[in-house]
Amino acid sequence: MADTTTPELRAALRLVAPGTPLREGIDRILQAKMGALIVVGDSAEVLSICSGGFPLDVRFTPQRLSELAKMDGAIILAADTSRVARANVHLVPDPDIPTSETGTRHRTAERVSRQIAVPVITVSEEMSVVSIQCDGVKKTLESIPRVLARADQALQILDRYRNRLDAASAALSALEVEDLVTARDIGEALQRAQMVRRVADEVDGYVIELGTDGRLVALQLEELVVGLADEVALVCRDYARGTARDHLDELPAAFAAIDDDALLDGRALLTCLGFGPHPDLDASVTPKGYRLLAKIPRLGSDLADRVVGRFDSLAKLMRASTTDLVEIDGIGETRARTIKDGLSRLAETSILERYS
Repeated sequence: MADTTTPELRAALRLVAPGTPLREGIDRILQAKMGALIVVGDSAEVLSICSGGFPLDVRFTPQRLSELAKMDGAIILAADTSRVARANVHLVPDPDIPTSETGTRHRTAERVSRQIAVPVITVSEEMSVVSIQCDGVKKTLESIPRVLARADQALQILDRYRNRLDAASAALSALEVEDLVTARDIGEALQRAQMVRRVADEVDGYVIELGTDGRLVALQLEELVVGLADEVALVCRDYARGTARDHLDELPAAFAAIDDDALLDGRALLTCLGFGPHPDLDASVTPKGYRLLAKIPRLGSDLADRVVGRFDSLAKLMRASTTDLVEIDGIGETRARTIKDGLSRLAETSILERYS
């Protein structure tokens, strides 16, 4: 599923997902035991490699697609698949473009997708297999039951990873309360979050492939990743150092760019956070307090920023009195007591969970 993480291929898969008119037309071609070569895009670049055929410019319907597939040439659709631009077209891509395909139809599909970067769909007449070539990347469509089985397996893995992330997050909260956090603890929490994110991306690829048949999978996926982005963002706000603090919005993308082997170590994640190229995993780290403040009801991000700006560390915030909190602009007596009592309850709960 790694290839489906590319935006171009994901967009192409959405066009042919179950429930779409194009997928219905492809299914009709398969049922009739015919083959087809379909180019999704009728730009000037595409038309420049077309030879012969019939200009149509008619509304797309699944029935028309299956009827046009009876002819030997390629079918050219509009980029949004709303129209059939041409049919029975001979495609003449650059013959010098390398291809690993052997069949004439598949070689043409790969060369066209590499030359113009448009989705090209091939329906194999002999093997009844549907493939998509997108910018030189090939994806073969699998049967719905097989995709559902893979999605179910991935969801089980995702559920286990999410449980481990929740446990790591709870342990980090307890360590924050006791002011015992090390760089290793931060790396572990971020590592768990990234593992959840990567399995979730794989499941999302299955959801795209399943189309209307993937509604239940999509609901389970949404439930398992709820709050994930916020958790990562809060860890970054608590622990980012140096120039990394000026680019907090870019950190999730930096984490995603780390390869799987480096992710298992955890040091690469800490390097992104500004801990240097060779971070000491046992070094003590003091959080600013954003994670715990986010758990206090009705305390917005603006007030959290003011609180952190006043005390600069969770350790100082935990020792602050109600009087100290009232001195912060926008925090009255009632809200100050809410913050103080909320932090006390979180501290008690976190420690009980850690040592129970």
